Amino acid sequence: MRYGGNTPCIEVRCGDRLIILDGGTGLRCLGQSLMAAGGPVEADFFLSHLHWDHIQGIPFFTPAFVPGNRFRIYGERKGDRGLQAVLEGQMTDPNFPVPLSIMRSELSFHEIEPWMGVEVGDGVTVRTAPMNHPNGCLGLRVEYGGRALVYTTDTEHDPAGGPPDPNVVSLAQDADALIYDAMYTEAQYRSGRVGWGHSTFSEALRVARAANVGTLYFFHHDPVHDDAFLDAQLAWAEDETRGEALEVRMAVEGPLFEV
Repeated sequence: MRYGGNTPCIEVRCGDRLIILDGGTGLRCLGQSLMAAGGPVEADFFLSHLHWDHIQGIPFFTPAFVPGNRFRIYGERKGDRGLQAVLEGQMTDPNFPVPLSIMRSELSFHEIEPWMGVEVGDGVTVRTAPMNHPNGCLGLRVEYGGRALVYTTDTEHDPAGGPPDPNVVSLAQDADALIYDAMYTEAQYRSGRVGWGHSTFSEALRVARAANVGTLYFFHHDPVHDDAFLDAQLAWAEDETRGEALEVRMAVEGPLFEV
């Protein structure tokens, strides 16, 4: 009830530019906020991957139905299916009553790959790296004004206890803020969840320390974890990092944080 239950969507403001990371059900709430603010809306979407919990808010994103708004959508193609075709696929009969084409905003689709740097304008760069997740996933690093925010959700570490994933560490190196997939405790992870494509609270600390991160946000909460459970994990992490420069926070819906 306090931490929130929508699926992933992160609003990032870089000066006057709006960057949206993933289009989960949280995107519906963002759309309401943008509509209430008035005026035309323009944004760059970066989709980490195309699993349903990361795109299912797109059909309910009200600004996309308004003429005069503009959205550039970035994501990977999947095999013989392009990004646009995949997004159209979730809005087809019998799964949804109206097609993607009913949206009256200006939509453009841009396919990206791991280890790319995308200059979106106004001094904003978004860099990508491959994550360890079934069907693939992209980690995203947003750079602006000498600061960096890194979004690495839906990624799994080495279950054998080897070094932190070098792809994640490289993308997150010296970032001001890291949003990391901390879906499980280590005990939960090793109780039948290896290979599911998600990581742990303890691995999040290892990654953040290895990458020299400023602030770590535990993200992608397991739906069975209630507020009391997450409070306890945050308290544990704060105790583990006491005396370190690393700050730890639990991701929560609504609040705004300046990087």
